[in-house]
Amino acid sequence: MKISESWSDLHVGVLGLGRSGRAAARLLARSGASVYASDSADSPELQAQTAQLGGLEGIDVELGRHDPEKLGRCDLLVVSPGIPPHADVFSTPGVRGVPIISELELGYRFIDAPVIAVTGTNGKTTTTSWIGFMLERAGVSVGVGGNIGYALSELAETRVAYDWIVVEVSSFQLHHVERFEPAIGVFLNLCPDHLDWHGGVDAYYADKARLFDRAGPESRWVLNGEDDEVLRLAEGRSGSADYFRVASQPSTEEDGAYLTSDGMLVGRQGGEEAELVAKDELKLMGLHNVANALAASLAATQASLPIEAVRDGLREFEPLPHRLQPVADRDDVLWINDSKATNVASTRMAVRSIGRPIVLLLGGRGKGESFATLIPDLKESVRAIVAYGETAAQLEAELAGVTSLVREGGPFEAVVKKAAELAQPGDVVLLSPACASFDMFRDYEERGQRFAELVDPEVS
Repeated sequence: MKISESWSDLHVGVLGLGRSGRAAARLLARSGASVYASDSADSPELQAQTAQLGGLEGIDVELGRHDPEKLGRCDLLVVSPGIPPHADVFSTPGVRGVPIISELELGYRFIDAPVIAVTGTNGKTTTTSWIGFMLERAGVSVGVGGNIGYALSELAETRVAYDWIVVEVSSFQLHHVERFEPAIGVFLNLCPDHLDWHGGVDAYYADKARLFDRAGPESRWVLNGEDDEVLRLAEGRSGSADYFRVASQPSTEEDGAYLTSDGMLVGRQGGEEAELVAKDELKLMGLHNVANALAASLAATQASLPIEAVRDGLREFEPLPHRLQPVADRDDVLWINDSKATNVASTRMAVRSIGRPIVLLLGGRGKGESFATLIPDLKESVRAIVAYGETAAQLEAELAGVTSLVREGGPFEAVVKKAAELAQPGDVVLLSPACASFDMFRDYEERGQRFAELVDPEVS
């Protein structure tokens, strides 16, 4: 355990019983705490998922509400990422004032391995997975999780003696950290997102900046040298930094990695340069994935991985599902699933990555962003837009006249059918919605899977 503390005399409330909440409840109960675990939802699926928790000694499970009286008797609350800080339960008399931490913070207190933490608005999952892939491929014992795959509490619960743990870290998780101190912190980029959860862009940026809260002289950082907001948040923080660049050349004093004008990824340390791989050797599309590759290579290098292992890891890493993932190529039309693009900036990067005329599927549940910032890129390469879901009216109002736009009010099957009707030989049909999926689907994964099934029934 990184921080020695006793849980046996504590009463802990766990709010939200998704994967991370269930992991937190198990970890706490097995460490001797008395746990009240609750979720405001009560579905057959959730009942099945939480049935095992109810059988563990020390856990009181309640679905359908959070009991303020029980929460008020707790010494500590562990809050799942889906519950915003302005939720009514936190303003209830008796609950107000109870200390709150995130599941990320809880898991961190139980692990002994150094942590590589990856944050940013876009590219977190790809970069986290890429770093983990490089380390594992080189024979390093590594746990990968956080906001993807295994919750950090699950990794802690295994009691495996990892050499490194790589975690994707969201702004939701960072909001409630206290002692979280990554050995290596990777900050990819920053643009407005999740404004509905945070209440505004300043609050969102402030939570992202909490990555640096425990910075010390030994801290290592991997920073986007071309993102002014990232550099502003990192300014004056303790530790040493490497910078990655895809559109500019570094100064002679700067350590890091960059993309040359002739398409080579190059690392630089102490004024000495080493070629990594050519951009065309990467299996992932787009300049944004070149940036992710550079960031991953720097984190792996900081974790003492040999350069040959870094090169091999860059070449061999495969695209992740729902992230510019080709799912079918028929009648000279390429269908690409980018369902993970749940904000405008991510869709902009996807559109810039294609290089062919695009029929773009936009829509879902908005996050408070304007879509007008997409206009220059839409004019450049998007031949038609299919607007759907809760944001269809806003999309039509902001983008009509920019390119051909069809508003489809039917189910998702009708959206995909309309895209097929609009597509011409040589086109790419791109699902890159710039919105959350919750108006039609459980999550972006279900949306992407349904898209793939409709395009190619053999994937079902």
